[in-house]
Amino acid sequence: MGLTVLDFSAYVGLLAVGAVTLNLLLGMLMAFRYSPHRSWPHRRFNYFRLHNWSGYMALSVSFLHPAVLLLNKDPRFRLLDLLCPVRSPSQPLENTIGAVALYLLAFVVVTSYLRLRLGRRLWKSFHFSIYFAAAALFFHSLWTTPGLKNDPIDWLDGGKLFVESCFLLIASIGLLRWRPPLSKEASEKADRLLRPG
Repeated sequence: MGLTVLDFSAYVGLLAVGAVTLNLLLGMLMAFRYSPHRSWPHRRFNYFRLHNWSGYMALSVSFLHPAVLLLNKDPRFRLLDLLCPVRSPSQPLENTIGAVALYLLAFVVVTSYLRLRLGRRLWKSFHFSIYFAAAALFFHSLWTTPGLKNDPIDWLDGGKLFVESCFLLIASIGLLRWRPPLSKEASEKADRLLRPG
C-alpha cells in the first residue's frame, strides 16, 4: 500500500501542528523576555525572526493540509467544502473547527505583517487570537479520524500521541505564562540559578 491522499494530508496536518507549536513556544519565550544570550544556549541569535518564519511555515502547511483533499476520491471534497466545511462530506464539525483554526492563523499572520501600521496595542490584542487558533487546531487534530470515516479514535496512534504531546507542552507553558509575575527578589534568584558557574 502506497501513500494515499488522506495519508499525505494527515502528515501535512501533523507538520502544521508542529509548526504552530514551535511558533507558540517561541512567542511565549518572547513574552517571558527570555534571552538566549544570558540563558541557555548562551548564544546570540534572532529568535524573533525564527518566530516569524515559523508562523509563515505554519500558515503555508495549514493551507496545504486541506487543499490536498481536493485530490481525494472518497470522500470527495469540493472547494466549497474546504472553504466553508459546515456541509463537508465527512466530519463537518471537526472540519469546520479546523477551518476556524486556519482562518484565525491567517488573521494573526496578516496582522503581524501589518503590526507597525496597526500600532503595538491593537496588534497585540489581535495577536492573542493565536491561542483561540491553537485551541481550534488541537481540537480538529485530536477529534478528526485519519480515514475521515467516523471510526473510533485511537488515542495511542502515533499521530494522535504527537498532537497530545504538543497540546500538553503548550498548555503547561501557557499556564506558566498566565501565573502572577515573580517578585523582583525571586526573579533575581531565578536568574542566578540559570547562570552557569
